[in-house]
Amino acid sequence: MTTTTPEQTTDVLIVGGGGAGLTASMLLSRLDVDHLVVSALPTTSTLPKAHVLNQRTMEILEDAGVAEAIAERSTPAANMAASAFYAGLAGPTADHGRRIARIECWGAGGDDEHWRSASAWHQLNLPQIRLEPLMKDHAETLAPGRIRFGHELTSLVQDDDGVTATVRDREAQTEYTVRARYLIGADGGRTVPGLIGVRHEGLGHVTETATMHVSADFSELAQDDDVLLRWLISPQTGVAVVMVPMGPERWGRDSEEWVIHINYPVDDPRAQSDEQVEADVRASLGIPDLPLEIHKITRWSVEAVMADRYAEGRVILVGDAAHRHPPTGGLGLTSGIQDVHNLTWKLAAVLRGDASPALLDTYEPERRSSLERNAQRSLENAVNHFGVIGPALGVSHEQTEAENLACLQRIWSGRPEDAEHRAAVLRAIRAQSMEFSELNVEYGYTYASAAIVPDGTPAPANPDEVRIYRPSTRPGAPLPHAWIDDADGARRPIKDLVAPGRFLLIAGEEGDAWCAAARELAESTGLPLDALRIGHIDGDLFDPRLMWARNREIDPDGALLVRPDRFVAWRRIGAGADPASALAQALSQILARPVAAPVPA
Repeated sequence: MTTTTPEQTTDVLIVGGGGAGLTASMLLSRLDVDHLVVSALPTTSTLPKAHVLNQRTMEILEDAGVAEAIAERSTPAANMAASAFYAGLAGPTADHGRRIARIECWGAGGDDEHWRSASAWHQLNLPQIRLEPLMKDHAETLAPGRIRFGHELTSLVQDDDGVTATVRDREAQTEYTVRARYLIGADGGRTVPGLIGVRHEGLGHVTETATMHVSADFSELAQDDDVLLRWLISPQTGVAVVMVPMGPERWGRDSEEWVIHINYPVDDPRAQSDEQVEADVRASLGIPDLPLEIHKITRWSVEAVMADRYAEGRVILVGDAAHRHPPTGGLGLTSGIQDVHNLTWKLAAVLRGDASPALLDTYEPERRSSLERNAQRSLENAVNHFGVIGPALGVSHEQTEAENLACLQRIWSGRPEDAEHRAAVLRAIRAQSMEFSELNVEYGYTYASAAIVPDGTPAPANPDEVRIYRPSTRPGAPLPHAWIDDADGARRPIKDLVAPGRFLLIAGEEGDAWCAAARELAESTGLPLDALRIGHIDGDLFDPRLMWARNREIDPDGALLVRPDRFVAWRRIGAGADPASALAQALSQILARPVAAPVPA
């Protein structure tokens, strides 16, 4: 192994070419930040793995320029409107495979008005095996020659000015060094955390899971084309099996490919045998002879893990390198993409000299609060499946098939003596809306750090912090969605008013003084700051449906400042005596360096 090339330089070295690393690359390209991606793996994911892409994540992927391509390949909305629980899949009686209960999920395929009012995007679904190639192709288009798979980070050394990394080209069997000002660790935790001494702490371990990725025809056995996730409580074996269609061209029960998850107790040796896993799946689903083309069988732990810190010097961890969650709720991949959305604009601001490096210190407190919540929610989702719904059903691997079926039949028997049992089962399943309808967790998470200027107002009351998202412009909240028109009636979502890497001051229709101050400040300092007024009748842009008026929480002469990641950084309810000084003071705190107000002529 020899070094055959001179040292290469870049502003940001991204280690890892999965969802978080590729999103970081695309966002940095849109921010004109020079960077390089290296991944030890030969290609993108060969496993379906994560697949749910929530509304916030789709907004970020639209920023990256790849959302439309994803939408074209995603599960149609009509095929992901619900999740359902069944008495297994197939078997000798009409009750084998019978539906126990159905609940709406992730905005009910676009039918839930609360989800529609939160974002211009619907929830989408595309397995990583098909998502990541789209992301890689787009990242390479934006940064030709800068996305390198089969290139493995082997060491790194930091100093006050940057990071020197050694990278091995695995195919050419050569090494080279990369000098970067910052390094993003997005390698799933394989290498980077260990090189900087970061430890991972377990938050909870629920069970072990074996997953089969198969091609098979389940169209005669599976029900309900609008169901994405099928939770099958097997009478035959007394265990729960999850089936998820994976397309790629057909969805619902006609899907060509599926992933099938079956759970085992921790350290159960049966999970380690491919033959045993296949036998257990066939027995549980009642399909001893159904043709299955098995692509791969993998194992993983249903657990939550959090890094003890997200940064060390100039190395910053994102995605699975910083946190890992159970898949229940679909918060893993989406959290990684949201990590880099928080981080990349801050890196760009520091590299441009608009902010001091202290701005980067806000990454961990902002993200950790939502990530710990996501990890806890994922664990609670899993526990409700295994620890509440399962016992409520009364099905067990220790019982015979007849005994399990008898327990399941009590749900639809209609007998008075079974009414309480039925009510308990349906209640436990309805409670799983905390996984399939957690809109406030997915979209309403907030930030608190030095890059947010509090305005002294209390957090709005919320009767359900998991399921109910209440839009707000309180500093630290995400910018509420609204449809905005220009003078010609051209309509766009308010998110599109925030340009890449730029702050946006939004004033009420009488907020001319705020806009004038923002423009003067941008001109005198060179900061990336735009300003406009939004009103229903008057303004630079218009609020045709009064969506913005319902949620803006400022007076007609008030204003708020939105960060490049579309979180509200500062707010003034009404007019100010000295708008320029107020804005300069806010930006000084946000950017962690002095910003001088323009001197009056």
